[in-house]
Amino acid sequence: MTISPALRVFAWLSFIAEVIIIGTGGAVRLTGSGLGCDQWPLCTPGSLVPTQELGIHGLIEFGNRTMTGAVGIIALIVLLLALSAAGGRRAVVPALVFAVGGVVVAIGAYVAFTAAGASGAVPMSVVLLAAVIAGAIYSLVKTPVRRDLLTLAWIVMAGVMAQAVVGGSAVLTGLNPFIVGFHYASSLLLVCVTAAFLVRLRTAPGPRELAVPKWYLILAHVTSLVLALTIAFGILTTGNGPHSGDAAVVRTGFDASVLAHVHSWPGYTLMVLAVVLVAAAWALRLPTRGWASAFTLALVVQIAVGVWQANAALPPLLVGIHMLLAALSAAAYVVTIFAMKRPVAAQAAREEPVLTA
Repeated sequence: MTISPALRVFAWLSFIAEVIIIGTGGAVRLTGSGLGCDQWPLCTPGSLVPTQELGIHGLIEFGNRTMTGAVGIIALIVLLLALSAAGGRRAVVPALVFAVGGVVVAIGAYVAFTAAGASGAVPMSVVLLAAVIAGAIYSLVKTPVRRDLLTLAWIVMAGVMAQAVVGGSAVLTGLNPFIVGFHYASSLLLVCVTAAFLVRLRTAPGPRELAVPKWYLILAHVTSLVLALTIAFGILTTGNGPHSGDAAVVRTGFDASVLAHVHSWPGYTLMVLAVVLVAAAWALRLPTRGWASAFTLALVVQIAVGVWQANAALPPLLVGIHMLLAALSAAAYVVTIFAMKRPVAAQAAREEPVLTA
């Protein structure tokens, strides 16, 4: 399989777009524009785009929705380029059939349910997501080449579709904090998946083997769990803080000040584990040392911003930076995890005896 320059470029664009949409989504919440468009998929009951009376909040919310469309288009291009590289037209054409068929049926479902006086958003979304899942299954069965890349590309495609549904649900439920938090968490996961795609794009296919000591692998997976806990408590803390997404939405759930302290416990534990991982990587000259260092540096900045924002009464700009850094830190850690294995062929080549005359 030959990786084209176009695939490399759009893979990077996909990663960048996933990071940017976290920024635009944060802007929606931190400017109180979460209900700038109070309908979904329309902005208002009679308009797809924001009307003049919605003001700046409508523009900010609609801008984030537009960015979702751009993310989806880039994800589709990456998928089609990956399919073309792995299986040529025989892989691309069925995917296009599933895509076009899904869109046609989804539009039909939306029109039919709306005409019947029911909401057409849910049936439309279900049809689109079902088409993506069916296309992914067919593609992975029929295209045995580089299934690692194809799987990641299909996950991003399905994830973007699901993200749109979750975002719409957040609007329709009046910015329910759990749905809003899940919306951010799934965005962060898509950043990690696009980062994983970039790594696999540069990695030789085939079986892989461990390139670090087993205790290092175990410690890294423990660190993964602590990282997940840190992010989860961070989402809960933000979800109960002052930035609900709309001035009329008031959080009355958990105590945000208590959660902020609870959030810091796994955060500092994560910092200690990161230092151990990076120190061991450099001492043993492990292949993880570069990205473990990048992760640790991002974590230091992340903690500094977190302490700063807590002491400064959570200014929106610092909260937004904290959200972006969390995604970038997680992406750096994903790359670190991938660096713990190497292709078996590379190891075999190094161990192959050299014949001399």
